[in-house]
Amino acid sequence: MYSLYLHIPFCRHRCAYCDFNTYAGLETLIPDYVTALQRELRFLGEQADYPAVGTVFLGGGTPSLLPLTALDSLFRTLRASFALLSEAEITLEANPGTVDFPYLRGLRALGVNRLSFGVQSANPGELRLLERIHDYPQAIQAVTWARQAGFDNLNLDLIFGLPYQRLEDWQRSLELALGLSPEHLALYALTLEHGTPMQHWVARGLLPAPDPDLAAEMYEWAAERLSQAGYVQYEISNWARRESYACRHNLTYWRSAPYLGLGAGAHGYVPGLRTVVVRAPQAYIRRMEAFAGVSLAFPRTPATIEAHPLTVQEEMGEYMMMGLRLTQEGVLADAFQQRFGVPLETVYGEQIAHLTALGLLEWTSNQALRLTPGAYLLGNQVFMAFV
Repeated sequence: MYSLYLHIPFCRHRCAYCDFNTYAGLETLIPDYVTALQRELRFLGEQADYPAVGTVFLGGGTPSLLPLTALDSLFRTLRASFALLSEAEITLEANPGTVDFPYLRGLRALGVNRLSFGVQSANPGELRLLERIHDYPQAIQAVTWARQAGFDNLNLDLIFGLPYQRLEDWQRSLELALGLSPEHLALYALTLEHGTPMQHWVARGLLPAPDPDLAAEMYEWAAERLSQAGYVQYEISNWARRESYACRHNLTYWRSAPYLGLGAGAHGYVPGLRTVVVRAPQAYIRRMEAFAGVSLAFPRTPATIEAHPLTVQEEMGEYMMMGLRLTQEGVLADAFQQRFGVPLETVYGEQIAHLTALGLLEWTSNQALRLTPGAYLLGNQVFMAFV
């Protein structure tokens, strides 16, 4: 069974902190882009002989810029090309400033059953700094409309560790978000990505650099507050009101299960192979227009620009790096041995012993290796020991 990721690279405005493969001002390409996505869906579906799909995630960019007619065509092609399970999780990322009630009702009618709203902050100054196109009242309205449209599985994204952000500012944003009763929350520390406007502003002294100690305090406060509110932290940056609301699509990544990435710049993975799609939307469209008669080995498509074979050692390292992000589940020793045919401690015994002695890793009663709570903020340092 596969998961499908469909990348929608269009935005009304590219935010100051964003380094995703997104483009503002190219909305006129949307009809041709959707047609190209349909072609790629059909190509992969035929290659794999109508494979089963358990989750679909439309990410971006701003997928909520796609008109309902375009999404209807896309989902019709998807269902004709893949065996979409009746209980499949279908997520669409949305900017609160791009939706209204008729649109959300239309999404629900098309089968979308999970929405992820990029709220980011409830503070007007922080939203301006991030160059978001919405304000917090629009986020409240979007959530209200989503509930009225029949959505009972909502995620809200929030960012902490911003320049000028005080602990009390962050606390207020999270409290207001909790007031909307989302089923899921994703909290991310700001990262100054190379080449972004915000990174340039900090480098030129126009903006103070984020304070990592304050960001750590914000994270720890949020974890405690969400626990008090009944949310379960199942991944370093993700909390769910209960286990059934954990994002099943993202669990595909963290469990190193196969997924197909479609659309400009998308990444995919099947055991032994990682694929990358051409980044520019125009190039993506051209490649998928010219695919007639092309024969390629699954999961490559005419838009694939890289298909990187993974060594067993690379697969093991990625399996550890992704699995250790799961704060409750971790990496099961039995699952590792079943997948790779060798005991976990035979491969990584030295690293495990060292990190356990430092108090960064622990064994659970069912022989799963996981981060200790004190290591959540040091995750990247732990992961590097296995790569």
